[in-house]
Amino acid sequence: MSTSEARWVTESIRVADTTLTFRKAGAGAPLMALHHDVGNPPGAGFLDALAHQFTVYAPLHPGYEGSARPEWIRNVRDVAVMYQWLLSDLGLSGTTLLGLGFGGWIAAEMATMSPAALGRLVLVGAMGIKPAAGEILDQALVSYLDYVRAGFEDPGAFERLYGAEPPTSQLEQWDLNREMTFRIAWKPYMYNPTLPHLLGGVKTPALIVWGRRDRVVPLECGERYAAALPRARLEVLERAGHFVEMEQPDAVGKLITEFAAVPPAA
Repeated sequence: MSTSEARWVTESIRVADTTLTFRKAGAGAPLMALHHDVGNPPGAGFLDALAHQFTVYAPLHPGYEGSARPEWIRNVRDVAVMYQWLLSDLGLSGTTLLGLGFGGWIAAEMATMSPAALGRLVLVGAMGIKPAAGEILDQALVSYLDYVRAGFEDPGAFERLYGAEPPTSQLEQWDLNREMTFRIAWKPYMYNPTLPHLLGGVKTPALIVWGRRDRVVPLECGERYAAALPRARLEVLERAGHFVEMEQPDAVGKLITEFAAVPPAA
């Protein structure tokens, strides 16, 4: 896939008395990309490549990456409802919904709210389901820097994106992002106990992508998503951790593009 930079424009829209900001680029069928709890790294190129195939909408989660932080938002489903509202106000239908990590949890919640409305659902290393064995890495137990580092199988990939010593501005933003995560995803931490029971009604074809060496969200969670969603398949990429689309952007982008291009079965 091409990694040349796309032409992004930034737009805002009022949803639930809150300003939602999103970036938009590309042409083609709509794809909404929901970012990790650590945000999107500078210069990653992954969404730029997708914008050569889709019209990509990339909203900033409320309270993350410097966006407005409404006091009333208290759980992930609140954010999911806001994004359903955003899809409606933008007039988007048959959208491919891509969720990365924490954004994957939001995407899964959205799919349960509109079981047949989405065109495709792609979950990459998604939080939201509790593993039967092991735990989702508790970022309260490590520094925000070590939490991000833990998401990479290859330390060199971290340094290529963020540098050997990330700037103070980046460290501060990770800390602010984490504060919002603690507000809306703390008890229980990073999962919704009702979600596995609700996924069975989702009619949307789903692609689940996981890094084999994910130390943040165990691979078992991907297997549980694949088992719970009626029309899902699981793709596991070797030599990749939680931020699999940052370590192997071409491989993940190819999976998404090919998956979204296939007409849904009747």
